[in-house]
Amino acid sequence: MSNNDELEMTTEDESFAELFEQSLNNQSGLLTPGQKVTARVLKVTTEWIFLDTGHKGEGIVDLKEFIDQDGNPTVKEGDAVTAYFLSSSHGEMRFTTRIGGGAQGNTRLEEAWQAGVPVEGVVEKEIKGGYEVKLAGTNRAFCPYSQMSLRRIDNPESIIGSHLVFRITEYAEKGRNIVISRRALLEDEQRRLKEELQARISEGMAVTGRVTSLQDYGAFVDIGGIEGLLPISEIGWSRVEDVRSLLQVGQELQLVIKAIDREKERISLSLKETLPDPWEKVPQTYPEGSFHTGHVARLAPFGAFVTLSDGVDGLIHISRLSAGKRINHPREVLKEGETVEVKVESFDSANRRISLILAGAARAAEEEESTLSEFRQQAAEAPKGMGTLGELLLAKAKKIRVR
Repeated sequence: MSNNDELEMTTEDESFAELFEQSLNNQSGLLTPGQKVTARVLKVTTEWIFLDTGHKGEGIVDLKEFIDQDGNPTVKEGDAVTAYFLSSSHGEMRFTTRIGGGAQGNTRLEEAWQAGVPVEGVVEKEIKGGYEVKLAGTNRAFCPYSQMSLRRIDNPESIIGSHLVFRITEYAEKGRNIVISRRALLEDEQRRLKEELQARISEGMAVTGRVTSLQDYGAFVDIGGIEGLLPISEIGWSRVEDVRSLLQVGQELQLVIKAIDREKERISLSLKETLPDPWEKVPQTYPEGSFHTGHVARLAPFGAFVTLSDGVDGLIHISRLSAGKRINHPREVLKEGETVEVKVESFDSANRRISLILAGAARAAEEEESTLSEFRQQAAEAPKGMGTLGELLLAKAKKIRVR
């Protein structure tokens, strides 16, 4: 091989090396310090874990971050792990899962602050305005009450001694003044879950949720990273007066997504739609002409609502309460909570309406109609010239007296 050939090959090799290095630098530029990635374990050595991150160049993580209490690795080749990007040098990308303890505590904490990488800490005690947290080595940090959780912690002493993960928001005086936040990480995770969930939820979908707070108008429910509102009208088929009498914070519910407003990021939920619809059996249970017992649920200027069973209410119109007398309000005849016997006059299943009348008035009307029918029949059967209906009634009365 000639010297010219050797020189050409050397030049090509150098060119290739430069291009390769440039490609690594360009590729690594896609990752920013603190960026979270999911990677596959390529190899586990005595000191490092090598990762395939989908970028050119190998990622490495200190093996100490994946060691159990017995000193054994907790991952193997092929496993998927989550890590945070720290830095890149000569095609080697450095990752970490979190910053923990160690002799180089201060250096690593400053690195974590600059890169936005989470740090481990132990909540040691409650101090004015928040908590004192022990981080790597002997470093101590301050976490304000407002930054410990997404919501107010009712019992602040309950988390003392907890091992938690935080983000450093302030780092000064070479680590002597550190402020941390757990809420920042929780919000990041909440946003991630929210985006994933919003992409796959749809109206009418069945979901499982946990009650997070109770209000007079309903309950807020976490359905996996997103909060939705369960209105008081969607808790059950029957009228609900007090949300707190039926639900409690922390309770798990099976729900249906009623409506989604993606622009305003609002989700409306329904518990009622997971329960049997009582109106499906109304035609069989409450046929026209049947008598039932119910209780007066509510009085309105136009009539009285009577609950026949859970989720099934009927209306006695004010005109059917007066017994021929004029009244100004149903309260003149009935009171809320009173038990009454009613007759079903008619029902409209499509519009969920049942028209009722008080049983006493219904029976009186039936007896009157029966008497009139009887006399009409007698009048129709009587020979002509026997007189008017009034005369027939008078004759019948005399006959009764004679007997």
